[in-house]
Amino acid sequence: MKIIILNVIVITFFMAACSPKNVTKMVDSSKPDPFIEQLISKMTLDEKLGQMTLYTTDWESTGPTIRGGYQDDIKTGRCGALFNSHTVDFTTRLQKIAVEETRLKIPLLFGYDVIHGYKTMFPIPMGEAASWDLQAIERSAYIMSKEAAASGLHWTFAPMVDISREPRWGRVMEGAGEDTYLGSRIAEARVRGIQGDGFGKSDRLLACVKHFAAYGAPIAGRDYNSVEISERVFRETYLPTYEAAIKAGAKTVMTSFNDYDGVPATGSKYLLTEILRNEWGFDGFVVTDYTSINEMVNHGVAKDQTDAGIMAVNAGVDMDMQSAAFQEKIKIGITDGRIKMEKIDASVRSILRLKKELGLFENPYKFSDKVRESNTIMTKEHLDASKDMAKKSVVLLKNTGVLPLAKKPMKIFVTGPLADDKNNLIGAWSASGEGRHCVSLYEGLRQHPASGNYTFEHVKGCEIEGTDKSQFNIVLEKARASDIIIVAIGEHKDLSGEAASKTMIRIPGVQEDLLKALKATGKPIITIIMNGRPLILNEVEMNSDAILEAWWLGTQAGTALADIVYGDYNPSGKLPMSFPRHEGQIPIYYNHKNTGRPLNPTDKYTTKYIDAPNTPLYSFGYGLSYTTFTYSTPMTNKSSFSDADQVTISVNVSNTGNFDGEEVVQLYIRDLVASVTRPVKELKAFKKLMIKKGETKKVEFVLSKNDFEFYDQKW
Repeated sequence: MKIIILNVIVITFFMAACSPKNVTKMVDSSKPDPFIEQLISKMTLDEKLGQMTLYTTDWESTGPTIRGGYQDDIKTGRCGALFNSHTVDFTTRLQKIAVEETRLKIPLLFGYDVIHGYKTMFPIPMGEAASWDLQAIERSAYIMSKEAAASGLHWTFAPMVDISREPRWGRVMEGAGEDTYLGSRIAEARVRGIQGDGFGKSDRLLACVKHFAAYGAPIAGRDYNSVEISERVFRETYLPTYEAAIKAGAKTVMTSFNDYDGVPATGSKYLLTEILRNEWGFDGFVVTDYTSINEMVNHGVAKDQTDAGIMAVNAGVDMDMQSAAFQEKIKIGITDGRIKMEKIDASVRSILRLKKELGLFENPYKFSDKVRESNTIMTKEHLDASKDMAKKSVVLLKNTGVLPLAKKPMKIFVTGPLADDKNNLIGAWSASGEGRHCVSLYEGLRQHPASGNYTFEHVKGCEIEGTDKSQFNIVLEKARASDIIIVAIGEHKDLSGEAASKTMIRIPGVQEDLLKALKATGKPIITIIMNGRPLILNEVEMNSDAILEAWWLGTQAGTALADIVYGDYNPSGKLPMSFPRHEGQIPIYYNHKNTGRPLNPTDKYTTKYIDAPNTPLYSFGYGLSYTTFTYSTPMTNKSSFSDADQVTISVNVSNTGNFDGEEVVQLYIRDLVASVTRPVKELKAFKKLMIKKGETKKVEFVLSKNDFEFYDQKW
């Protein structure tokens, strides 16, 4: 194999042949636990099916209450887990029923969607991914788990590790973007943060990897839709993030709503047994997504809920979320032999083992400590970490020199529907977070120590949605009297997330009209975008002097943004997902194939549009800084190598600007000649490091055979 250096960070290979990735067969090597086996031997079938059943609870204005009948289900042992049950008071009351009023006294497992914070809210996962800071991401996952565990929870339905090239799909906000390598490293970091090394500690939760599998590739970007991808793309692009999370120690996995290769994931033995357990050696338990067993009837692969439940059990599902199919429908399958009792016992064994590992049999109230709850939620340490994560998540998309603000007397006009907003800053999937605890952009700017240099005016200007322009005149009057304008625009938090797919990923309402009107004043404009997905930002690009992609940054959004605007922090984020120029380009992603007729602007008959460039407006990995970095020519320690060798690639990175700054050094490879077509480039390593102005640092990456493997024609 010969190495040819094409440019600063792309290493290109000619390869005569390539071996397929190894598929390692693994089995569960855990030994039988006498305590668990004895407990299973005492259980009735109803009690076993109860352990395999997960129900939700209602939250009313006066506080949490159990839905009708659930209390009796707990008492009779017909429900072994609950979600949307949190706070020490509520979980203690429920646990008391399970361990004091049931025959076998098996403790309940409490779960909740703690996605990017429990009370202290961090940036949405897409925003955290933009930090490319694995240590900060792991810390954020730990803090959200610590707060949730202090409130009586045992289990979170995170991390979502679905790779997606589909910004129309609202749930991209919950993932790490379009790249498999970056997504895999983030998946590992989040699992480590949630579960820790010493699983079962009272400040950690069970992690749940979701959604298995390929949920991020829905046809037309519609949530819950079918997936149509080749097995090669499935294994190379979509599967590795799940595997990375499993290898990092994730104890539970959630099935996805979609079908793959014609079989719904919840009923797919190929996914849940052959890949997850036999290939990867997963020995935790599998839970369905909400009512996905029942939905297999709609998919058309089961005639009724009984058939669907039987299909799910035999495929490898251990726990049914909400559909009641296991509790109410599948006994007949055991009676007539369609379900082996060994399958039921194996599922129950997996669930009970994790309850024991959590320490719940020894102390069912281990996570029910009022003092710890009051001393853990929203501490200064947690708020500081939220601010740090928020700063690292911001991506500087454009800057003509207006940022950071000069520290001299200036009149600043702050406008836009999100400028003084709090409720949207926590973003979608905000668990128990409350907008009232957030610091808005306007508050952050005025409360910052540097604010004494400036005078401020604020007018909202317009709503996020709608056509009302009645405030435009006063906005323009204030703008003309100012020295600089800061505009905060974007999405309402409910415009991204689950069931929030869109055909047009534009900034809604008249917000862009507001921006255009402000541009006509001739005053410098700093635009701050707050959103949950890549948006079409052509108008923003044309009408702004500086652009900050701020996502939904969480509790400390305003303080973090003020640090960036005033220059106390140099933005270092890089996009984890491409921003298209137009929806017609979707799906769009950086690691596409070259095709037989690659783009040639002078040749009509090559792959391109006649009305727009092929490229996105902002590509994966893009992000500016207040300083500038220059790269030396990359060097390798050898020009050829064998399968057993490692290759070291080194480059000198110099900060040639006027600010200290963090740089994300990204290493991409390209295989020019292979047995199957390969992407034009693939991310294979990155390092984020601080480089002071005038300083040069040497960065080294070590690659091995695993970094170059792919599935060949014979796999």
